[in-house]
Amino acid sequence: MNTIPAQELKRRGIAAVDGLIEAGDVHVIRNNRPEYVILSEERYRELVAEAEEAYVARVKASLEDVKAGRVRKFASADELLQALDADGE
Repeated sequence: MNTIPAQELKRRGIAAVDGLIEAGDVHVIRNNRPEYVILSEERYRELVAEAEEAYVARVKASLEDVKAGRVRKFASADELLQALDADGE
């Protein structure tokens, strides 16, 4: 894991990250725990694009389930919760 202490970031500013970011995401350590992650703009855009693609894939799969009749309808939230409880048993 590529890390930098928060104190170093405070002391040197963003310049403290310049050399590290080339090797990948930088985890900022605060109180001995990873607290933040610094990403390059390119890496951020990749993550956003991947999340959007996954979202679209989930929506498409859901629509296919509806078309194929693989859905169940419930009259109320209580009915849904009862069905979920029954499925978990």
